[in-house]
This record gives sequence, C-alpha cells and structure tokens, in this order.
Amino acid sequence: MNVFFFGMGFSSQATALAIREIIDEDAAIFGTTRSRSRAEELGRIGVRSHAFDGRAPGLMLAADLVRSSRVILSIPPTNGQCPVLAHHRQDLDRIADLEWLCYFSSVGVYDNSNGAWIDETADLAVADERASVRLQVEDQWRDYARQRQVPLCIFRIAGIYGPGRSALDKLRDGVAHRIIKKGQVFNRVHVADIGRVTALAMSQRLDGTFNLTDDEPAPPQDLVTFAAELLGVDPPPEIPFEEAELSDFARQFYMDNKRVSNARIKKALGIELLFPTYREGLRNIREQEELPA
Repeated sequence: MNVFFFGMGFSSQATALAIREIIDEDAAIFGTTRSRSRAEELGRIGVRSHAFDGRAPGLMLAADLVRSSRVILSIPPTNGQCPVLAHHRQDLDRIADLEWLCYFSSVGVYDNSNGAWIDETADLAVADERASVRLQVEDQWRDYARQRQVPLCIFRIAGIYGPGRSALDKLRDGVAHRIIKKGQVFNRVHVADIGRVTALAMSQRLDGTFNLTDDEPAPPQDLVTFAAELLGVDPPPEIPFEEAELSDFARQFYMDNKRVSNARIKKALGIELLFPTYREGLRNIREQEELPA
C-alpha cells in the first residue's frame, strides 16, 4: 500500500500513524513539507518527504505520487485555488491505479447558526471569502473524482488539538485566556480521532462529505478552566468579550457560533470517537505527559 499526503502536518502525521497501526504496518508513506527540519523529522518516522510550498511544482515528488493508490490532501487553498490541482493535476492523472482521494476541509464553510445544531446539509457561508474559496476547492475535487471515477471523502474538520497543541500548552506558555461571550460554543477534535477516522474511511474507500468533530461543542473558556484543574493551577481571569483585545481574525472567530454534528461519520463507520469531548482528550494528553520518558 502506497499513500501520498499533500501537506504532512499535524493531522496527516496522525493519519499516517493510524494507517500503519490499523491497516498495514508496512504501508509506504510519502508526503510533502515546506520545512527542511520537518523533512528530517518525517524521515525518522519512516515517511519519505518532498519539498512543496504550494507556489510552484514540487520538483521531485512525481515518481512517488504516481505510484500511490491513495492520496490525502490537507493543504489549504493558496491564492484562491488548490495548489495541488494547480501544480500536480497531470501527475495525478498519471496514477494508473488510483483508488481513493481524501480532502481535509473545515467546518468554517458553514454559516453561523447562532448556537443551533447543524449537519452536512446546513447553510454554507458563501458570503465569507475564505469559506467560499474552500467550497470552490471542495467542488473542484468532486469534479476531479467524478472524472477519475474514484471515491472522494471530504472531511470538514473542527478546531484541532492534541499533544503539544492544547489548552494545557497555552496555559504553560502564558497565552491562555478565558474570554466570556454568553452562549458562544465551538467544536474541536483530537488529532488522534482525525487519524483513526481517516484511516478507517480509507480502508472502506468511503465516499461523501462528513463533519469530523467531537460530540460536545463547548464554550472555549471551559477548556481553559478544565486544563487548569488538570495542571493544578489557577485559571486566568475571566474577560468579558466586549472588553477583550482581539485581532480581527480572533474577533471573527467569536462571532461564529454553531454546534456541528458528527453523527453521519460515526454511523458510516460504525464507531464512537476515542475522545468524544475535550475532557477525555485533555485528560489523556495530561496522562501521557506524566508517563516516564
């Protein structure tokens, strides 16, 4: 089994690990990175990496891509287009035994629902430029999959956290805040669940669009409070949203309020999540930190 990842980042590395644990321990994994230091790290975990920054074709990746039967794409749009289709469509066309495609999108494509539950049929945020571009790229991959007559799985992923990237780390780094906006909630998902779900979807050649989120959307300040309990420290003071000093991007985040259902993907695969809420996820991260080296 040969699997090629465009964008060998946090979620892709978790997926590669899950593929080898769940499906084929000898799977050949190839991936792209923009960093020389990351390439060295990937080599140490058995991933052959290629340089690709999305602005120009990757000069050395075609041979490994062409012999890969599964392709997973986690590179966001660049300059309003998908960099993979822009620079490597002809190489994709040369894959003779392409069996499955997967595209990592975002729950940010959905319109604000004012805290109501939504699923994959919800209204889309077509008026938002970033969401609109994401949706266009999703459609481009649907068109390509139809042309190639292969299944395509699109995962709309919530806020990603995991070891080294969680409220625990933000607290230790002194950058965690408890900003209070009444009624505001959001979903997140543990990176290990992204990896496991994607690996299982690949094993079944799953086709369709699915939300990949946790079971319990929650106010962002609740994660910080729970993480502080796990660390045995006082949480940072509460700050009313109206008084918070936020960037335009962060302020826009707090204007978006929705509860995104993951029922469809759990039913399709017949599973429950490893970490259904932030409590199980953060507790597991803390337990792993306390294990002897």
